[in-house]
Amino acid sequence: MVLVNVLEVLKWLIIARALMSWFVDPRSANPLVAWIRGVTDAILGPLRSLLPGMGGMDLSPLVAILLIQLAQQAIYSGPASY
Repeated sequence: MVLVNVLEVLKWLIIARALMSWFVDPRSANPLVAWIRGVTDAILGPLRSLLPGMGGMDLSPLVAILLIQLAQQAIYSGPASY
C-alpha cells in the first residue's frame, strides 16, 4: 500500500504543477516550485516526447494521471486468483 500512497502524492504533485502553469512565473526561483518541477519532470518529460504536438497544449499531465490511476487500480486488484 505504500506504493499506492506514493502514486497518490505524485498524482497531486502533477495537478499542482498544472495549476502552477497558470499562476506562477515559469522563471520562478521559489524552492517549492523548483522541487515540484523537478519531481514531476521525471514523469512528464518522457511523456511529452511521446505525445504529438497539440498546438501549444500540453496533455502530458492528463496522460500521467491516467497512467497513475491505472497503476493504482492494478495494485488494488492484485494478482488474479482462480
